[in-house]
Amino acid sequence: MADITRYDPFGELDDLFRGFFVRPMAFEGKPQLQIKMDVSETEGAFVVKAELPGVSKDDINITIDGNQVAISAEVKQEKEAREGEKVLRQERYFGKVYRAFSLAQDVDDAAATAKYNNGVLELTLPKKQAASAKKLRVE
Repeated sequence: MADITRYDPFGELDDLFRGFFVRPMAFEGKPQLQIKMDVSETEGAFVVKAELPGVSKDDINITIDGNQVAISAEVKQEKEAREGEKVLRQERYFGKVYRAFSLAQDVDDAAATAKYNNGVLELTLPKKQAASAKKLRVE
């Protein structure tokens, strides 16, 4: 069997001119916060550790649907206005963040637990036992 490759006549020119005409740009604006997480698996459960700095535990929402897990949170801005003070630069993020992912196996949502301590959310998501096959007798 022959290897067929699609030829792009402008591909080489695009690579040549991209570095010359297009310069990388850095936008100084509101930084976008992304939930960073570690996911590990034991024999009976999944363990998720997600960083949510500056979030109150009341502002964290977790939904579990089968093997789909979604974490959302809202970072609220404190209103501290002091007389005679002028803000020169503000880099802290305020707003909503969301992250969803799927696991290899369904989660037993009734036994799942969540703990929040020092800006780290720890989820313990027990694996749902697979339903055993039932053999039917033909009458």
